[in-house]
Amino acid sequence: MKSAAVPWARLFLPFAAGYYLSYLLRTVNAVISPDLTRELGLSAADLGLLTGAYFFSFAVAQIPVGVALDRYGPRRVEASLLVLAAIGALLFAFGQTLLQLAVARALIGFGVSACLMAALKAFSQWYPPQHYASMTGQIMAAGALGAISSTLPLELALPLFGWRGVFVAVALAGVAILLLIAVLVPDHPDDRHSGAHADDQSVATIFRSPVFWRFAPQAALFGGGLMAMQSLWSLPFLTSVAGLDRMLAAEHLMAVNLGMLAGQLSIAAVAARLLRHGVTPQLMMEAGLALVVGIEAAIIVLAGGGLALWFLWGVASATSAQVYGVVASRFPQSLSGRAATAVNLMAFIGAFAVQWGYGVAIDLLEGMSLSTATAHRITLGSLAILQGAAFLPLIGKRNGRH
Repeated sequence: MKSAAVPWARLFLPFAAGYYLSYLLRTVNAVISPDLTRELGLSAADLGLLTGAYFFSFAVAQIPVGVALDRYGPRRVEASLLVLAAIGALLFAFGQTLLQLAVARALIGFGVSACLMAALKAFSQWYPPQHYASMTGQIMAAGALGAISSTLPLELALPLFGWRGVFVAVALAGVAILLLIAVLVPDHPDDRHSGAHADDQSVATIFRSPVFWRFAPQAALFGGGLMAMQSLWSLPFLTSVAGLDRMLAAEHLMAVNLGMLAGQLSIAAVAARLLRHGVTPQLMMEAGLALVVGIEAAIIVLAGGGLALWFLWGVASATSAQVYGVVASRFPQSLSGRAATAVNLMAFIGAFAVQWGYGVAIDLLEGMSLSTATAHRITLGSLAILQGAAFLPLIGKRNGRH
């Protein structure tokens, strides 16, 4: 059921604030990792596991979140889960051991697990399909702003507040955002009676679909791979391979996030016009993903390659977000929440696996007497090869439903 669209600001801005916070929390460990390593004495694998706890719990939440979104609506689901995110941020701020911080990080991941999916569900309820690619670009731009905030601005704030103080502020922000969503976002008419008609077997239908599995590797290795690099391993790569100091490495990470912001805003601005000329969201995504692999190869060969190349990496990576709309369009609107969260599940399984696996690979390669810089180059190169393999099933198969 489509109803008259609610005012853009009333629907978009509260969800944008939630996704901003979600992405900030996703990527914050990239900058505070030296402090965590120094304070807790972590190995690379420990650091990957700690940071990856967010992605693991986020992934576990996706299927129940998808069912809840289709049953109860995005407003109630996201506002409820943000309570857990605020509690997790407070626990992280006062944690003293690796286990305590990992549990807190997992609670944060579960708490923000609906931030993007709730927004996409609301957009699909209130706006026609031709606006979906544009609004996806807009909400992803809000996430890119969160990622930007977790780079150089956070690096500048750490001497003043410390990483513990930052997490206290995040907890307070989470409470403010959940109140904003609860008060401003309307319930869609379908949300009042969808619970009685929701079919749990529809989740199995999605996972049995060949169309879904055509896109799942892309979501895991491109979306998940970017999150793993963005949220942890970019800064160690830059300090060891490119020899940058911490501040300049943070500037490179901010360049990726600025590139993502520019890419998402560009998609939001031109997606509808490109569609009229036959350039579908999937075509856009395919071009961007091919460019991502080439840029990663250049970063490895050029030992970092400079700010412009990292900015371009972010621009090209922005196209990967279109997978949510591409997959959801292959299923009925009543399953849109579950279809999108199934894709997100793959992305976050990929993020957890790549983030932890990257650290394990670094430890193993260094154990073979390779330098840290060489270990990082080999590991990122391996990721690029896997991404190239995941890209192949997309080529030439642009139509069809489940």
